[in-house]
Amino acid sequence: MEVAYYPGCTLKTNAKVFEESLINAFNKIGIKLKELNKWYCCGTVYSLATDNLMYRLAAIRNLIKTKEEGFSKLIVPCSICYNTLKQANLMAKEDEEAMAKINAFMDEEPDYDGSVEVLHPLQILAMKLDEIKSKVKKPLNKNYACYYGCLLLRPKEVAIDEYEMPTTMEKLVEALGGSAVNFPLKNECCGSYNVVSNKEAVVDRVYRIITNARKNNADAIITSCPLCHFNLKEMQREVKKLHPDFVEMPVYYFSELMEKAFKEG
Repeated sequence: MEVAYYPGCTLKTNAKVFEESLINAFNKIGIKLKELNKWYCCGTVYSLATDNLMYRLAAIRNLIKTKEEGFSKLIVPCSICYNTLKQANLMAKEDEEAMAKINAFMDEEPDYDGSVEVLHPLQILAMKLDEIKSKVKKPLNKNYACYYGCLLLRPKEVAIDEYEMPTTMEKLVEALGGSAVNFPLKNECCGSYNVVSNKEAVVDRVYRIITNARKNNADAIITSCPLCHFNLKEMQREVKKLHPDFVEMPVYYFSELMEKAFKEG
């Protein structure tokens, strides 16, 4: 089975391990992720101004490229890219006036009608749990805190799961032979781009999130968002400066756990 895949910018740079582990893990369960031949930055992030149509163009162009390459579904692993493309696609389906303006502006591309289905990899994996269990060679045998962050769950129209109490990643962890701990801060914001202009706020968030995960007996945190991954992993050194008794915790992409569990020998 071959499915179109949109990596986005960060999976080609700082989150290369996410891309590599995701492609390998999906291959193991019989799904080939076919990267779009030509894709653009998604626009990061989806504009809150409903009349700001210029910020929709990059996302719509990627969806047009998906159709042009003969695909009706598009897998988007980065949480930010997923949210941006998903919301743009919803607009394409629901706002005829906005799409008429966008299609008229992009006069060299074919019109787009919202017919591509934008999916996050976790939505695919949720339907493959039995197959995933059958591929496990090395059960994880550790406790994991599943961290969704903001953009997989908000707004609720694009949420991959129940946005107050998601369980998709937890079920994946269990299928891989690990244990998912109770983690009340699973949908709290990590501080996002404040890491650039207000690092102190991010350090405080990271301290709260990881301390709560450890309090609930987690050995590590897993996530899907490259920015969340960066903040939760790299900012631990800054947390340690303010809280000398702070104990650091490993942070992984969910696909890295799949790769570990599927590895033979």
